[in-house]
Amino acid sequence: MTPHCTILGLPLQAGTGRGGCLMGPDAFRTAGLGEVITSQGFGLTDLGNLPFPASVPEVTGPAHLKKLPEIVAWTRDIQTQAAQLAAQDSFPIFIGGDHSMAAGTLTGVAQAAAALGRPQFVLWLDAHPDMNTLTSSLSGHLHGTPMAYALGLDSFEGIFPPVPAPLDPANICMMGLRSVDEAEHRFIAELGIDVYDMRRIDELGVVKPMEAFLRRVAQSNGLLHVSFDVDFLDPEIAPAVGTTVPGGATFREAHLIMEMIHDSGLASSLDLTELNPFLDIRGKTATLMCDLTASLLGRKVLDRRTRGL
Repeated sequence: MTPHCTILGLPLQAGTGRGGCLMGPDAFRTAGLGEVITSQGFGLTDLGNLPFPASVPEVTGPAHLKKLPEIVAWTRDIQTQAAQLAAQDSFPIFIGGDHSMAAGTLTGVAQAAAALGRPQFVLWLDAHPDMNTLTSSLSGHLHGTPMAYALGLDSFEGIFPPVPAPLDPANICMMGLRSVDEAEHRFIAELGIDVYDMRRIDELGVVKPMEAFLRRVAQSNGLLHVSFDVDFLDPEIAPAVGTTVPGGATFREAHLIMEMIHDSGLASSLDLTELNPFLDIRGKTATLMCDLTASLLGRKVLDRRTRGL
């Protein structure tokens, strides 16, 4: 049976303070994401972009939060779609869109995993943990809150949809962190989340942390969701993101991580987030993200071809 991928575009930018992320899904397509998938021998279904929510609830929260009702509506719709796609015999790839989309993808795939009686693991590739609650967020931008919501932390009750299967902090590995708020530091320490910031990656490399995490996923018969934020990468190679933080992952570090995920055979779903094509340079970031997806799907270093100018 031919392996299969399903793409769902999530064109939201309400979670960030900068316009452009709503163009992200179509930029991935223009950069050749579909061709990358089929070139690796996968069947492909592209469901297009999820439409703007048909209904936006009248919810209120801390006054400094920005576009809260819209993000709650997107979370509701994305969670439903992610749970359905994760239950199918296909590999779902959610293309965004700012990282607030993960409030829906994380909780949706975890719901599907719970229905199968399997633990949901998450590899979080990001400069930020996005682990603020609605009350701890300093900026009020909700792309900084999806992990806190998916973990079932306080402040979301009665505002966001209920979380059917909260993530287990022991099943999360965060790599590439280099911008963490004080409250996020506290939450990470209290929950004991496995974190490899760029200092630890400089010291250890990516192989040992990845081997240890993937071994835990395999031993637990877990499902692995990979949430890849563009700002995990160094802005020198990936400028198309509104939250650039210097000192990110290199080209080879990122490819090695994706190659190791493929070799493990454990990945069950993927987020590609925070691509803002308005900030890109000749499509280099979108192309790189597609290239990294190819590595996750099985492209080897020896398969690469030299590109012309």
